[in-house]
Amino acid sequence: MTEQKKPRHTLPGDIERTSMAIITGELEQRGIALLPGTEAVVRRVIHTTADFDYAESLRFTPGAVAAAVAALKAGADIITDTNMARSGVSKPSLSRLGREVCCYMAEPQVAQAAREQGTTRAVAAVRYAAQRHSSALFAVGNAPTALLALCDLMEETAFRPAAVIGVPVGFVNVVESKERLMAVCARLGVPAIAAMGRKGGSNVAAAICNALIYTAVDALDPVNRGWQG
Repeated sequence: MTEQKKPRHTLPGDIERTSMAIITGELEQRGIALLPGTEAVVRRVIHTTADFDYAESLRFTPGAVAAAVAALKAGADIITDTNMARSGVSKPSLSRLGREVCCYMAEPQVAQAAREQGTTRAVAAVRYAAQRHSSALFAVGNAPTALLALCDLMEETAFRPAAVIGVPVGFVNVVESKERLMAVCARLGVPAIAAMGRKGGSNVAAAICNALIYTAVDALDPVNRGWQG
């Protein structure tokens, strides 16, 4: 009978720190040099997905990470397009900034507006959120229609979110919505982060939010989040 090896890393902080070291090493082996200022976001997404494609598919408007971090420090809330993404955002770290993460998809008013306007609930939720948050960070991980609605609002009104994370996953309108988002945000000077192509998801949206939050509260090292190891 073969003797099983015991795991060497068992404490949460040690596991995360070792994982990040592995990611850094593999990026170097692949010859991938991350853009300055984007490292925390890219590594966090790879840590969440174990997918190194994000090192090349993640796109940033100039200074997007620094601007999003500054917005969080200045009091911006986070709006997600799914409760799954909302649940993945670190509440303890965000609370250190005195902010909250909101998702309006389940609001009765949103469901009613979607029916009356003949649109998706994601679109209605974005419009609902924009009326209540003049300058929030919007994180879209599921619905490309939400990204398109944000683009419409930015182009047609004075609405300017603090930043937009656009990482919906899928096949219909996904690629197009991300391309439009980056073009609109670049033209209007709105910070944006997007995962170009079909890949993404609520977990990716939450991972990017967490990278920004951890940067804002100096908690990229898990020890600074109170984790063991």
